[in-house]
Amino acid sequence: MPVQVFRHLKDKTSQMAYSSALYNWSLSGDVPDRLVVRPVDPWPGKAEHGRIVCGEACAIEGDQLDIEVQARVGADRRLSFNGEYPAAMHDFTWLRDLRALGNAAARSQARAMIEEWAQHYHKWDAVAWKPGVMGERLSMWIALYEFFGSHLSDAAADARFQDVFFDSAIRQARHLARGAVSEVHGLDALKALKGLLYAGLAFEGHEEWVEQALGGLEAEITQQVLGDGAHISRSPSQLLSALQVFLDVKTALTSGGYPLPETIQHAIDKMGPALRFFRYADKHFGLFNGAQEGDESFIDCVLGQANVRGKGLQSLPCAGYERLSQGRTAVLFDGGASPAYPHDTTAHAAPLAFEMSYGKDRIFVSCGTHPTSAGWQDALRATAAHSAATIDHRNACEIREDGHFARKVKHAIPVREDSKDAILVESSHDGYVPLNGITHGRRLFLSNKGHDLRGEDSFRSQIPLTEPKEIVIRFHIHPRVNVSLVKDGQEALLRLSSGIGWRFKQTGGYVLALEDSIYLGSGIRPRKTKQLAIYGQITDNECKFKWAMQHEG
Repeated sequence: MPVQVFRHLKDKTSQMAYSSALYNWSLSGDVPDRLVVRPVDPWPGKAEHGRIVCGEACAIEGDQLDIEVQARVGADRRLSFNGEYPAAMHDFTWLRDLRALGNAAARSQARAMIEEWAQHYHKWDAVAWKPGVMGERLSMWIALYEFFGSHLSDAAADARFQDVFFDSAIRQARHLARGAVSEVHGLDALKALKGLLYAGLAFEGHEEWVEQALGGLEAEITQQVLGDGAHISRSPSQLLSALQVFLDVKTALTSGGYPLPETIQHAIDKMGPALRFFRYADKHFGLFNGAQEGDESFIDCVLGQANVRGKGLQSLPCAGYERLSQGRTAVLFDGGASPAYPHDTTAHAAPLAFEMSYGKDRIFVSCGTHPTSAGWQDALRATAAHSAATIDHRNACEIREDGHFARKVKHAIPVREDSKDAILVESSHDGYVPLNGITHGRRLFLSNKGHDLRGEDSFRSQIPLTEPKEIVIRFHIHPRVNVSLVKDGQEALLRLSSGIGWRFKQTGGYVLALEDSIYLGSGIRPRKTKQLAIYGQITDNECKFKWAMQHEG
């Protein structure tokens, strides 16, 4: 039986059991009346978002919030959900925003929303009780309890809230401890285990949950953290979240007087430098495999907690990434294979994609992703949404309706050569081989103090072609870069926001086109931009396209 079918049947069986009245009754039992350990939450929130939650401000159109604010607003302009929480709010990470606001209204709103949630989601719910969401929620409730659970002047309100709070929290913890954690993978598994750990530390008499969580976390490290410190998803944003989980675990164990397992510390030591690998001079991430640019201050905070020091990495060999740095130019190259199932649902179908920046100016980019819209996320996983190459206008990997890959890249190993004044990287992939027998290879050569980037895209057919295949090599351009075609459309001039110019040339294609594109590197609103596209054909067993990006002046 295929593993995907087995997982589906297991999920359906679990849902039927969890939704029964008997299972809901089984979660009842002794209810704690205090937290014996309260781990510190070191991560910053945003006071302006806290004001929105409290109804003291309005969301700015186009601004990305950590929460979805499309909820109902009561007469007092505070958010009120009437049992219909937007999916993104079930994890309660937005409590950090209320804490950042820090006033009495913020505390009152936090208590009101926790109590409301606990009453409406007293039983298992397919969305609200997802193990990863539940683990994050439990962690937030426990770590931020000092903020919202104190400073009550009404004794009756205090008693009512405490009863609802502790009853809901212990029921959720029992659900996680009974095996719900084993039903998820990736980040959801890490977050679920973190919630179980927090509950084991906070609720007296449940130390076995701490051991259960630590055993699960050490097993997940073996599965999810690659030898170079990258995450198995190959995503910078998922690596950031995974590292944050392990740092939270370290803090929580210290609060509870537990030793930190060497396995977890070793993972933190590897993941920090790998995370820094994906940052440009502007302190933001490259847009690979479901990542947006990210919050600079938050990334700094995570790297600071991980105590990342020393010279930055130039390669992530296990993940298949290479970094070319010369002078002020930085190029990130994705030369690796697709992530393994089931860690591929955020992976982009864009083997051999690259990005280029000069100083703090991004030049060639990927289109990005969307923080909440599944439609945009799916569309921007396509090969054509990256600075990569397509054959016959098809994706290099086939994305199924469930988000996993069917056809995907199985073999892609980057090779690197460094000299004093230049860097050469190359890789090839077999994503198209099942379709047409064609292997795509890419070479990138950076020299002249970063002022000269040369590229070569080669296409080799393992079987005789019966008809020409259309090739499109795309170079998506950051919105702040002005671009125009010159020399009768044979070359392009790019001018950065700093005023510096670059010239793009190509040979092998029958046309160089300047086309519309979009950029979703940050926020929730796509920005209009441009892309250069080299159009050509492969008519024989092999063809090559060469291009160059050279600093003007």
